[in-house]
Amino acid sequence: MIRPAQDARFGDYQANCAMPLGNLVKKPPRSVANDLINSVDLSGIADKVEVAGPGYINITLDNTAIDAALQRALADPDRLGIEPVDSPRKFVIDFSSPNVAKPMHVGHIRSTVIGDSLTRVLRFLGHAVITDNHLGDWGTQFGMIIHGYRNFLDRERWDSSPVDELSRIYRVVRTLIDHHETTKQLPEAEALLARQEAALARLSVCGEAATEKQRQKDVRNLTSKIAAQRELIDNLKRTVEDVGSSPELALLAGTHADIGEQVLRETARLHEGDTENRRLWEEFMRHGLAEIERVYQRLDVRFDHQFGESFYNDSLTDVVDQLQKSGLARESEGALCVFLENQNAPMIVRKRDGAFLYATTDLATIRHRIESWNPDAILYVVDFRQGEHFEKLFEVARLWGFNDVEYRHVSFGTVMGEDGRPFKTRSGDTVGLEPLLDEAEQRAMSVVSELDDQKPEPEFDEAQRREIARIVGIGALKYADLSQNRSSDYTFSYDKMVSLRGNTATYLQYGYARVNGIFRRGDVDVEKLRSHPVSFEFIEEVERQLAVHLSRFGEALGDVAHDYRPNLLASYLFDLTRLFFVFFEKCPVLKADEPLRRSRLQLCDLTARTIRLGLSLLGIGVVERM
Repeated sequence: MIRPAQDARFGDYQANCAMPLGNLVKKPPRSVANDLINSVDLSGIADKVEVAGPGYINITLDNTAIDAALQRALADPDRLGIEPVDSPRKFVIDFSSPNVAKPMHVGHIRSTVIGDSLTRVLRFLGHAVITDNHLGDWGTQFGMIIHGYRNFLDRERWDSSPVDELSRIYRVVRTLIDHHETTKQLPEAEALLARQEAALARLSVCGEAATEKQRQKDVRNLTSKIAAQRELIDNLKRTVEDVGSSPELALLAGTHADIGEQVLRETARLHEGDTENRRLWEEFMRHGLAEIERVYQRLDVRFDHQFGESFYNDSLTDVVDQLQKSGLARESEGALCVFLENQNAPMIVRKRDGAFLYATTDLATIRHRIESWNPDAILYVVDFRQGEHFEKLFEVARLWGFNDVEYRHVSFGTVMGEDGRPFKTRSGDTVGLEPLLDEAEQRAMSVVSELDDQKPEPEFDEAQRREIARIVGIGALKYADLSQNRSSDYTFSYDKMVSLRGNTATYLQYGYARVNGIFRRGDVDVEKLRSHPVSFEFIEEVERQLAVHLSRFGEALGDVAHDYRPNLLASYLFDLTRLFFVFFEKCPVLKADEPLRRSRLQLCDLTARTIRLGLSLLGIGVVERM
């Protein structure tokens, strides 16, 4: 409850704990605040501690304490004086989890970069972290692709881009299945609407309800249901019309009326070990994994393990048997379910046709992770829409006996377009991740070239510009996501992403490059500067503000680890860079007299090193010149 003060007039830190404590012990909060400050010894840490207002405790740090903290950072080039945690934990982090048979898309960016940054921060703080990419590499989707491969393959497209062709034939199969299912659902939906409208008419004419108030309530409820049903019917009709408007799809729909049953048969053959289906699956996996790995290399993301759904296939029967023997799972309408007190619907672990579900695989995954690695915590960096699934999963896992571990759904919102809708291409398709990376690098190339062309003599050749643009572009894309509160949706903008103003990676990278520019212009020997430090001098208020903020780097990392929110580190780095630019404008560095010149050079050096280390913990690089 001791946090940085929001206003420098109130000191460096502020504690608000006296107010709730006052209510607890039945004493005036100001009295409690005075008792607190009289009972602690902050000599050598705080220069001033005072009570303000109804009971706020304002703390101003001692300049010698600030100097000591920065001297520790100066002497520690790798960790900037940040000690590993006293009680390290072991984490398993599950993130990214793409479908192997389809190109990665914009929906994967948040899970991937959030999971990677949490991995980096937790490891830096001294925790043991095991990363596991739970790949989508099994199940009905591969039955769909196998059927599509045999019936709809374009050999020329396959030879030029296998994963794109697999994605195309998957969409064809999915469209045809949806068409046939919708065609069956539409008459039933229309009949239900007719019954609802007839019921509304009776209510309106004769008033079947016991009271007028009840009748009005029934009318409102039924009117709402009718509106929802009409919207459903409109969506069903659009699905049917989408196929009807395409002569090619209409022909395929007519000749593949049983495509749903065919897909289920292909899936069953794969799961039963059919030689040809297994061979096709392995070929699809080879192409898909190669494509995914290329994207991860561009993002500088690595995993310790990539155990996909297929890895757990042979253990699913045993999982269900254990759940039955323990009394957790019981049959309901032919399916096997685990009923939970606080959930409206049970968790189904085996369908009536004997098929297993994602929940079954996830339970097998938890058992494997705990028995293999014995973690203290398992983090799932997954879309917020899976919240209900994880609530059930974690509760079942605890009831099953795996209750000595922290389970955490590290949820995140949606990437939105500037139209306020989920980010899509102009044609309405999901944006592919590789095209997104390409566009980010191209936008960064424009910024880098413009900056370089403004100089009296441009510094970089074409190859150097492209390398800088790669670092800046990929960093901009990552930071655009990581700087947002992960719980919220955020609006994606290419222009804002690579801007030199505002809270962007480009702004931070530019700040880092400016420090290096100071050292180049002053012909500063950085190693000598670090090996012969002087005490810091705070002539201008911004010098002290910058120094205090530098000393809080470890606190920012602790905040990230506390609630698994990388945006707190991004905010810290943005505030640091903004303070540096104010310092740069107000405080001459190279023209200052000694020892003030050396003090200011040390502040510049620590700023650059903190930006570089902080960005690296977000998975983002820096450039020496820009």
